[in-house]
Amino acid sequence: MGATVKQLAALLLASMLAMAQPAQADTPLPRIEAGALRPMLVVDGQPFTALAVQANNSSNYPAILGRVWPVVDRVSANTLMMPVAWEQIEPVEGRFDFSFVDTLLGEAQEQDKRLILLWYGTWKNTSPAYVPAWVKRDPQRFPRMRHADGGVHEVLSPHGEATMQADARAFAQLMRHLAAHDTTRRVIMVQVQNEAGSWGLARDHSPQAEALFAAPIPDDLARAMDMPAVSWADAFGTRAEQFFMSWHIARYIDHVARAGQAELALPMIANAALGNAFTDEHGEVGPSGGPNWNALPIWRVAAPSLAGIGPDIYTRDAAAVHRFLDRYSEHGPLMVTEIGNAAEYARFVWPAMGRGAVLFSPFGMDHTGYSNYPLGAKLLDEATLEAFAAPFRLFASAGPEWARIAADRPIWGVARGNSRANESTVMGRWRLTAQFGSWAFGEDGWTWIATDPHPLADQPEGGLVAAQLAEDVFLVSGRHVRLRLSLADPQGGERHELIEAQEGTFVNGEWVMTRRWNGDQIDYGFNFGAEPVWLRIEMHALR
Repeated sequence: MGATVKQLAALLLASMLAMAQPAQADTPLPRIEAGALRPMLVVDGQPFTALAVQANNSSNYPAILGRVWPVVDRVSANTLMMPVAWEQIEPVEGRFDFSFVDTLLGEAQEQDKRLILLWYGTWKNTSPAYVPAWVKRDPQRFPRMRHADGGVHEVLSPHGEATMQADARAFAQLMRHLAAHDTTRRVIMVQVQNEAGSWGLARDHSPQAEALFAAPIPDDLARAMDMPAVSWADAFGTRAEQFFMSWHIARYIDHVARAGQAELALPMIANAALGNAFTDEHGEVGPSGGPNWNALPIWRVAAPSLAGIGPDIYTRDAAAVHRFLDRYSEHGPLMVTEIGNAAEYARFVWPAMGRGAVLFSPFGMDHTGYSNYPLGAKLLDEATLEAFAAPFRLFASAGPEWARIAADRPIWGVARGNSRANESTVMGRWRLTAQFGSWAFGEDGWTWIATDPHPLADQPEGGLVAAQLAEDVFLVSGRHVRLRLSLADPQGGERHELIEAQEGTFVNGEWVMTRRWNGDQIDYGFNFGAEPVWLRIEMHALR
């Protein structure tokens, strides 16, 4: 009887495994795919927008996850970005502990959320804070960068071969574990390192690094940049040390990423601590060697395995944010890997989505009580959470349709700037103008009736996104904003006219109208309040 029970148990287990394996095998891995106009993220074979939140750095323990998931739900996020530290999974060299990873995978499945894992290895905000103690205690085997006078610098050297190989082996073990245990494809991307680079020292001055810096730039870099293989100083002048570090850090990260992809071919990404948004002439480039916008050409050659590089945005200057988004979306895909969690940062969802962002993630989103003010919010109160939840609900309601539209159609997005000034663009023959801080009814210049000042007239709130579905048809939404549509260049007395404005949503990939806007709702433009809705607008040129 005992043998029969064992046989039945074995058969049952085999049957369960047989049922589980085809499900995973039939589900394609997440990937970045080209759209007609810009890249898209594809998950489970469908376009996907990662409406994400990133937990605080020290929330990567099972006992803390109960303080994370409620915030994920509160803001209607579909993805959690969570650190996995090298010291956490390999506390003793060669001995691995994936207990937190397994807990995270299980709870993500229960919560029906996706994950982006953040590999805190050699670099975390440039420092080696998350490497295992056995790495920290052995500077001979795992060398640090050196100052010109030979003094030691905190940052691990990108020229340390043993460090790179140890990091790559640990990362490969993590990816091998995911390949075996992430049976429902919770993990959709992995960030390799975090804000790599060096603060306070432009480059390593160890003897090995000195020899490399004096040598010609690598042939493959010279070919890609269409320049002669001369010295770093001759090739890049004042940016030589930064670009030298960029090359070697990017090559290092590419090696680690490829080791992981050999185990599980998920999209690998990197993130950038930023410098000046507008110029690098004064050396404000973030940590030297990191993927600041001015070093992206170097990174793209040195780290071809990376599917994307995203900016970590902690400026509240709207002009700077728009410029960063432009720079990182130029070669796409745009991934806002981190942004501050104060309420005024939420308005930047709109310009990010209006540039085809596949990922948007405020940082520090959990109930552990930690605040990184002044970079982020002093407190995650309801108003702050709702500022992110409102646009997240909207884009979540469109499912894969918005991601598909963003990849294939002309799009535009804008946030209120540092003043109340209008923002506008031209799409085809139409001019779109976003106005902020106005009541939904009437004009700001009215004098015949008393009007209270709008409560948001002086507040940094408001944003708009628009997609051109056809020559005269737009899909638009926004929060605390008024949209006006007019002919950009009317000919022969033409006037613009509204055919119809449908409020609605997408159901099983099809647009479904809930009501039409007309009368008061359109007499003074298309006004969006605190709760964003989708509006499908068809215009007409009246001759």
